[in-house]
Amino acid sequence: MTPMILDALGEVERDCGVQILFAAESGSRAWGFASPDSDYDVRFIYRHPRQWYLRLSEPRDVIERMLPHDLDLSGWELRKTLRLFLRCNVALYEWLDSPIIYREHPVLATRLRELLPQYFQPAAALHHYLGTARTTFADHLDRAEVRLKKVFYFLRPILACRWIEQVRTQPPTAFAKLVAAEWVTEGEREFIAELQQRKLVAAESDTAALDPWLQHWMRDQLTHFAQIGPSLARRIDADTDALDTLMVELCDN
Repeated sequence: MTPMILDALGEVERDCGVQILFAAESGSRAWGFASPDSDYDVRFIYRHPRQWYLRLSEPRDVIERMLPHDLDLSGWELRKTLRLFLRCNVALYEWLDSPIIYREHPVLATRLRELLPQYFQPAAALHHYLGTARTTFADHLDRAEVRLKKVFYFLRPILACRWIEQVRTQPPTAFAKLVAAEWVTEGEREFIAELQQRKLVAAESDTAALDPWLQHWMRDQLTHFAQIGPSLARRIDADTDALDTLMVELCDN
């Protein structure tokens, strides 16, 4: 699919008159637990010519395309991206750590990765991941038969919460790195590995029975992280100087 994805990114540039500065795989393929029929979720950052920014109005700052072969393209304009980076947007932070990169400007991604610790907010990030896990459990896992895909959509944000609890940094994008962390027990690794084996041959819509003990473990995790969330240190709002400088640099070149 990579040649097709690169062609699609080039078509976006030509059609919209933009330059794509960064593009990476997101979702289950980046996390490392895609099903055989999973979509390709490509996320990108783009800039307009400098003149586009010298106006009072702010036109649409998102580009979205659904293409054949389950290819989902979605991109954010540079100024929107930096504003979201400032506010600890963990989806954007995950793009930057994706193991599957299609495009990378020599300045943008490197600089943002360097700045990420300065702008990361543990409480806000944990709130995001816990909300994702809580919604997934309520909507898909609190029942006898569940889709295996949704189990991993719970496990990943819960292990991200545990990462934040332990080291107060942005969790890695790859699920395998979350599972390998020293604070994950051997018992947890064993049941996750067994679920991964089952998922390898399962389609997106396949369902299976979920062991009651695993549902109990999930509820315990939700309760635990709901209790510790307020105890995490909240950072003072970071200033915008570094991001303003980056914006000017990228618009001038």
